[in-house]
Amino acid sequence: MRRERLIDLAIPLVVFVLTLLLMGLPEATESGREGRNLDALGVLLAALTSAPLLLVRHRPLVAFMLSTSASTVIYALDYPPGPPIGPTVALFFVALTAAETRLRRWLTPLVVVGFFSVHVAAYGLSQNMFPDGEILLGIIFWGVTWIVGERTRHRRERIRELEERAQRAEREAEQDRQLAAAEERTRIARDLHDSAGHAINVILVQAGAARLLQDQDPAGARAALGTIETVARETLGEIDRLVGTLRDQQAGASVEPPQSLDALESLVARHRAAGLDVDVRVRGSRRRVPASVASAAYRIVQESLTNAARYGTGHADVGLSFGQGELAIFVRNPTAGDQTGNGANGHGIVGMRERAALLGGSLQVGRKGRRFRVLARLPYGGEDE
Repeated sequence: MRRERLIDLAIPLVVFVLTLLLMGLPEATESGREGRNLDALGVLLAALTSAPLLLVRHRPLVAFMLSTSASTVIYALDYPPGPPIGPTVALFFVALTAAETRLRRWLTPLVVVGFFSVHVAAYGLSQNMFPDGEILLGIIFWGVTWIVGERTRHRRERIRELEERAQRAEREAEQDRQLAAAEERTRIARDLHDSAGHAINVILVQAGAARLLQDQDPAGARAALGTIETVARETLGEIDRLVGTLRDQQAGASVEPPQSLDALESLVARHRAAGLDVDVRVRGSRRRVPASVASAAYRIVQESLTNAARYGTGHADVGLSFGQGELAIFVRNPTAGDQTGNGANGHGIVGMRERAALLGGSLQVGRKGRRFRVLARLPYGGEDE
């Protein structure tokens, strides 16, 4: 703001000094006589043609009209002719300012042409001649000034537009980063829930088995404790990886989901060791699917088996169907009484729904008779990893 004020003061001051220099150096006119010498009235008119330039930043058209009016009087009183510096500078700022309304767009050229005509006419009357050469020079001089002002305005507008576009792109990028971070945190929360829920369920079953077998079957009790140790170690390792992902998010680091369909056999084996009878069937040609689909499929099967072990009667059927464009997952288990797992609103089933929805798929859960069923469809477009 301080720099702008200094510029606003410097412009009229410089114009005033240059106008006085031109008026103080009389030269022969075309009529063969000298122009009027500089006097107190000339100094006042020079000030009047310069002072309106204080308004060029906010009222450029008003400044042009006032400055040109004073300059017209200078020419009419036969002061030495010269380029009308004040009106020219004001005209540059008029061209530099965009016309906001239709009236302004029509009014500005009319005002400029009108004051130009009066200005030239005053010069012609003072010289008692038709100013044909002055008209041509004035059109060129003011025309070039107008073009330079407009080109400067267009350049500023382009720069301003580019700056706004860059700021908008930066804001959108920041929003995308925040959204991606939120989605990553949600994914990690789902993975933590699935891993911890599965591990706790297996540990609970094996701990109960170890307690019951510690006297009658010490070897079986030791095997159950070994399973607990293995599950706890694997789960801790997975939790460490997930927590590490959270810590590395600020640095832009990311890791692929640690579990996929490749670990399905070990998952089934772990549940079988925990006492759940799992029957797995695969239909279609087994193929490698995108990592996101494989991870979601693993988590859905893991959560379904965890619910089957917790609320079922000890048996579960798992089916995988590899189609041309989607992977279908089917898990069914008998339930004890009216229990149906987590229920439609449980965190586990909500997590499975979210995983399927993120991939553009679907999840259906429900109880038919004494069997609880989970059916998930995960599209992958037929593309391999």
